[in-house]
Amino acid sequence: MSNVAESMQEQAQLFRDRFAAVREQIGRVIVGHDEIVNGVLTAMFVGGHCLLEGVPGLGKTMLIRTLSETLSLDFNRIQFTPDLMPSDILGTNMIVEEQGRRKFEFQKGPIFTQICLADEINRATPKTQSALLETMQEGTVTVSGTRYDLKKPFFVLATQNPIEQEGTYPLPEAQLDRFLFKLVVGYSNREELNTIIDRTTRSVSIKPEKVMDGDEIVKWQGLVRQVVLAKHVQDYVARLILATHPGGTLAPDITNQYIRWGASPRGAQTIALASKVRALLDGRYNVSFEDVRRVYLPALRHRVLLNFEAQAEGIEVDRVLLDILEKVNEKADDI
Repeated sequence: MSNVAESMQEQAQLFRDRFAAVREQIGRVIVGHDEIVNGVLTAMFVGGHCLLEGVPGLGKTMLIRTLSETLSLDFNRIQFTPDLMPSDILGTNMIVEEQGRRKFEFQKGPIFTQICLADEINRATPKTQSALLETMQEGTVTVSGTRYDLKKPFFVLATQNPIEQEGTYPLPEAQLDRFLFKLVVGYSNREELNTIIDRTTRSVSIKPEKVMDGDEIVKWQGLVRQVVLAKHVQDYVARLILATHPGGTLAPDITNQYIRWGASPRGAQTIALASKVRALLDGRYNVSFEDVRRVYLPALRHRVLLNFEAQAEGIEVDRVLLDILEKVNEKADDI
């Protein structure tokens, strides 16, 4: 038994080292945004997709492009615009001529990759956004009745501008739920801004090195799922989700007052898996309550819909979720 524990400890340490190696390469280009980088990498090692929200010019696209340069994975960027069509993403059947005969042949779209940067995803219409629903959930593309498998690992890393900006369309709730995390990218501080100016206004160009390939990422995804989630911690996750359901037996007053729809079971799965990554990064092979709390906000802020009363009062979803987190005890009353 001790040999198994030692092996697990060694694997956890190796994971931390490899995680840090990817972070180091990203840090050569991206200044600050440590929590955002951690969140994107956590989503990657869980095998999920990630949505980054922030005003233009904060480095969201640069972060994703830099990540792709540190990994030996296929990379495509799709610039979402109001006139973009689903076939521009998935591909289409085209007539080709071969040996004097014409036939239909499927031309793959840019979604056939391993890292897909969906840039300014909320600038496209809901019809076009919905083209990603199957790919994000099942890793497949179906066109004209034929199903195509995407190469694994496969990630959609999307950026979006705040919905208050002109020319944006809200993402459908079903699509939002398919993102593992929603990360809010804020402004850089004074020191970070000075570093950004130094790095970007000189003739020296810094390029990250490739440090990981797809097979290694899949291996670490398997390790993450082996991390122990004790029953009492798992129940804490379940109660956090149930506390977001208005009218439910575990819903606090703020839930009934401000929430229209609560988090889905995907929210519980996200918290559980992301917490396992945090445990490994802390050198542990079991999930703690603190791990759960650290991934709680990015896992749920896009899965909870506020009602009209909250919008009218200017209540932010993060404020409601933090209030719920404070009210849910680590230990259940019925245990």
